[in-house]
Amino acid sequence: MTDDVHDTSSAEPGGADEMADARAIEHEIHARADHDHDHAPQAHPAIPIDRQLEAILMIADEPQSLVALGAAVNAPVPAVRQAVERLVADFDGVDGTTRRGFELREVGGGWRFYVRQDLDAVVEQFVEAERPSRLSQAALETLAVVAYKQPITRSQIASIRAVNVDGVVRTLVARGLIEESFTDSETGAINYVTSDLLLQQLGINSLDELPLISPLLDDGADGFGQNEGIPDGRV
Repeated sequence: MTDDVHDTSSAEPGGADEMADARAIEHEIHARADHDHDHAPQAHPAIPIDRQLEAILMIADEPQSLVALGAAVNAPVPAVRQAVERLVADFDGVDGTTRRGFELREVGGGWRFYVRQDLDAVVEQFVEAERPSRLSQAALETLAVVAYKQPITRSQIASIRAVNVDGVVRTLVARGLIEESFTDSETGAINYVTSDLLLQQLGINSLDELPLISPLLDDGADGFGQNEGIPDGRV
């Protein structure tokens, strides 16, 4: 009889089993809380917020809002705003600091580094110098075909040159010398034309200033427009 009473009490609310379960649940809750705390974004108090923001903005490829910057460095927005203002003043040469060749500018509701306007020409010259200036013979021949026969598709170019031109066309598009004009509604083929950049590179105002192709043809009379191809497949 005594054993039966003991068994019943252990199943009642507040019994030994439920107390053990409660302690287990409490232990699990504390364990999860400790885990979340260990893996939560941590601030870097040893590194000034100005330097943290400077590093983030250095690699950002689009303007960053104050809220986004605050989340990145785990700091309140007012503190981030003050830090950004200090960076702007620092880069602008305020209070005797060196005026940098770049500036921290607010654009579209966010902040990003930009080259100072008075140095645009220097940067442009550098970029142009780094860009490969010479085209392969195949690229030059393909470019000539497009210039004189545009708009023209890749298959038409290949027919004239008697070689596959897919890679060369991609190169010319990447270099900005030719561009897609329209897609044929029946065949789905893309038609290519020369770009304004080509005119700039050639130093002419329009395609009308291109030299006549007729003297380069074998017959010398009909002109390029009357010939479907060029002897030996070249322009």
